[in-house]
Amino acid sequence: MTTVETPPAATREALGPTLIDLAKEGLDIVVVDADLGNSTTARKFKAEYPDRFFTVGIAEANMIGVSCGLAAAGKIAFCSTFAVFLPGHCFDQIRVSVAQTGLNVKMVASHTGITVGADGISAQAIEDLALMCSLPGINVICPADVVEARKAIEVAAKTDGPFYIRTGRAKVPVIYGDGYEFELGKAHQLRDGADVTVIAIGVMVSAAIEAAEALANEGIDCRVLNMATVSPLDEAAITAAARETGAIVTAEEHLVKTGVSAMVSQVVGRTVPVPMGAVGLDGYAESGSPDELLEKYGLTADDIVREVKAAIARKHGDAPGASRDGTS
Repeated sequence: MTTVETPPAATREALGPTLIDLAKEGLDIVVVDADLGNSTTARKFKAEYPDRFFTVGIAEANMIGVSCGLAAAGKIAFCSTFAVFLPGHCFDQIRVSVAQTGLNVKMVASHTGITVGADGISAQAIEDLALMCSLPGINVICPADVVEARKAIEVAAKTDGPFYIRTGRAKVPVIYGDGYEFELGKAHQLRDGADVTVIAIGVMVSAAIEAAEALANEGIDCRVLNMATVSPLDEAAITAAARETGAIVTAEEHLVKTGVSAMVSQVVGRTVPVPMGAVGLDGYAESGSPDELLEKYGLTADDIVREVKAAIARKHGDAPGASRDGTS
């Protein structure tokens, strides 16, 4: 599968316009903001529906509380800020007031990963998936492009219960066309393959496609799965990939020891154990452009290619050892 000929766009750009469209459809949406609505694009909703937009200032815990109150009153409550603040500043409120109640609160966190770029280490949310996936009952989604982000927001708005949607600041290639339909809890196979599977999320999905195309030129048949729903995880797709391709590599803009790599490894370990590898982060980064940071910290198509070749070598018994996250 090749990318659609559409200019790159940031996944955060989906929020405001999608909420406006959904409200026009008749959905009883309200939006709670913690002073970053311009950056998350949530504030676009305010221009159309000012009486349904609430700002709490720099008070993320209050944002969660207000959202829960609105949800308890029957509203479809969306709230958004940067991922270092959501869940970073309000995990206890999410745990007690959202996860334990199951209220209809939709949390959309932007500026995730290291592609916040020049904002630097204090702004890098590379632990948020670990935090949110630790909470039972919350649907956790990491869209691959702006189209999938829009579709995921639509599904979240129309599905009762808590959601966490992870969006990014940097512009990324557009993979999907407008006809794409997001399925909650289902991996989307972008490319079939028999030799190895790459399971990717977010900004790493386009890199996985690029890597698979490069590997094809070397005679390596690489399956690519976009695991946009991180929780609940599509265990059937993971098990099928292990059984049918015999090796798996994960790719994520998150800490590998607590992210998708760890979650996929658990499934593989108790179902169909196969050699595994991981492309992701093992620590914080520094300031720089998104492309510079992805290159320096090993989150590129070339890094995926190298990890795939190492996993295939272990599959054939040619290279004993483990990848940097300890999986083998």
